[in-house]
Amino acid sequence: MNTSPADFAARLRARQRIIGYWVVLDNPVGTERLAGLGYDYVCVDAQHGLLDYKGTLGAMTAIDARGTAAGMVRVPANDGFWIGQALDAGARGVIVPLVNSAEEAAAAVGYCRYPPAGVRSYGPMRSGLRVGPTPADANEQVACIVMIETAQALANAAEICATDGLDGVYIGPSDLTIALGGRTSTDTSVAEKFDAALAKVAEEARTAGIAAGIHCPDGATAAKRLAQGFTFATVSSDLVHLEQAAAAHLRDATA
Repeated sequence: MNTSPADFAARLRARQRIIGYWVVLDNPVGTERLAGLGYDYVCVDAQHGLLDYKGTLGAMTAIDARGTAAGMVRVPANDGFWIGQALDAGARGVIVPLVNSAEEAAAAVGYCRYPPAGVRSYGPMRSGLRVGPTPADANEQVACIVMIETAQALANAAEICATDGLDGVYIGPSDLTIALGGRTSTDTSVAEKFDAALAKVAEEARTAGIAAGIHCPDGATAAKRLAQGFTFATVSSDLVHLEQAAAAHLRDATA
């Protein structure tokens, strides 16, 4: 499914079909094994995940050890420190949460690029071994993706997608469901509004010529979203699958 991790940003920008996996646990050996399964990328969740910077650094090293998947990081916030730190650890792309406007999207792009294209500070202590290390090459090889997960972001989707230098947008389905009036993150009573929102974002991304991604609870949903016009999709997470597998084996053993 995947090619070289160095091609990840170019494939994303070309709107090629890309499938990834989500990691929330500080478990480098587990992450290393997951990175060799054939996913195009493995994204480490530094916003809601259960790992700190050392965990993120360990995960990037583990992903690169397999040499097939690109390592990405969902950063804690749209902030130059968090984005720069993730990129210095070797991430080939960042997913930036809670971006509500084109101005905020432009700021995220700037944090991802070295001058004169942006404001990223130069200090690739680890990324220099894998990405770049010259600033122009690093700028080309790093993807900037922002999340659309609020009512304000949805209203500004066209302007966000048209942001110069932005490589993709990413739907956070849980927050978007709540933003649309859902009582829970999976409330089906807002399904019609949710589906309309997905169609809107996918179309705005297509019009702007950038990638459109979404988080999915399983592979079947990922296939459905890709068929609906999304260009990349992330499947579940290590913690969810660990619990699901353990529960399934317990049921089998006690049946």
